[in-house]
Amino acid sequence: MAVEQSVVTEAWAVERPAPAARGPLRRVRRAVGPPGPDGLLLEVGACGVCRTDLHLAEGDLPPRAPGRVPGHEIVGRVLAVGAAVRGFAPGDRAGVAWLAWTCGTCRYCRAGRENLCPAARWTGWDVDGGYARHVVADARYAYRLPEGPPDEELAPLLCAGLIGYRALERAELPPGGRLGVYGYGASAHLTAQLALARGATVHVLTRSAAARRLALELGAASARDAAEGPPEPLDAAILFAPAGDLVPVALAALDRGGTLAVAGIHLTDVPPLDYDRHLFRERTLRSVTANTRADGRAYLAEVARHPPVVHVRRYPFEAADAALADLAAGRVTGVAVLLAGPGSGQVPGLRP
Repeated sequence: MAVEQSVVTEAWAVERPAPAARGPLRRVRRAVGPPGPDGLLLEVGACGVCRTDLHLAEGDLPPRAPGRVPGHEIVGRVLAVGAAVRGFAPGDRAGVAWLAWTCGTCRYCRAGRENLCPAARWTGWDVDGGYARHVVADARYAYRLPEGPPDEELAPLLCAGLIGYRALERAELPPGGRLGVYGYGASAHLTAQLALARGATVHVLTRSAAARRLALELGAASARDAAEGPPEPLDAAILFAPAGDLVPVALAALDRGGTLAVAGIHLTDVPPLDYDRHLFRERTLRSVTANTRADGRAYLAEVARHPPVVHVRRYPFEAADAALADLAAGRVTGVAVLLAGPGSGQVPGLRP
């Protein structure tokens, strides 16, 4: 049965884009809800801190509206449901991801490629996201989540995991193939484990010594600086670091017929490519745009069979600015997660 309910919540909004070290977020109080006919009102338990949030806060992604609340890796409990909602009830555990809404009628939606819908809306960019105690989301784009794993371990699956899944599919890694992973943050450490579970050999290329250690602990065959290159030619590669200058580096590491998938929503400029060295012999360069709901269901089913080790750095709700600053400065190994539930407390050394 639908419940008409609204709440006044605390949230962090992008007041004015600025470098993360200068604190671009502002703490606000807002009315949230009631949910519309297809909506859910959620009490947020945790929200992952994604590099896309950093791009929005720093202005790499132009804000779609002033005072937008970022965050699109949301785990929460349903407080109220809209009149048309089926499959969710108050008390259920739900997840909200980057894809917030699509038109359902364009040629991309009709072809099962809703991630390319020109009218698509995105959580934390077009609609307020999960840097909040409460959020409203469209139930048709939310996911039923299992009981058991803590909120902070499920939250990163809803973007870091999903975009990695999509990137791995786009990279067309053959069975038992050799995968290069460039950058080793939130998405990469989940995607590498997914590839390993599928039987791949994974080589990690990252400048971070801490990330290289984590990669080896989680089963990578090698972990090196990108400038050093992998120890063998790659059948496929995924670029997670938002650094365009790594595109020719990764292409040059591919074997004949290999594919490089670029997973980021933002990338610095790509330098000129040498056709023979970087593209000839049927090497492929392709981008990745978000994910479909079918991707989400398939990925969550796969990780239920092969649960990843989610390397989490937890931040209290009060430390959202600190989480973004740490991500910008490369101080996060694995994934940063805001704990939004009551009594999330303080972490010594973090600025509220």
